Amino acid sequence: MLFKIVIVAMLAFMVYNLFSALLLMNKNDPNKPSMSKYIGRRLMLSVAMVVLLVIGLLTGLITPNPRPY
Repeated sequence: MLFKIVIVAMLAFMVYNLFSALLLMNKNDPNKPSMSKYIGRRLMLSVAMVVLLVIGLLTGLITPNPRPY
């Protein structure tokens, strides 16, 4: 169960970074950090999430849905 909570928390943080980059892009303030900081975080989170999902599938922490036939 903890594994699934971590995945959902990472998804929520990814959405937060997406909207932070969107707000920064709309403000266009040169004193704020660059938009690539938030997009880079989002990219690293997605890579980490794919790795965690593969590890979870291989170790049996999560199971895919069975075939319908």
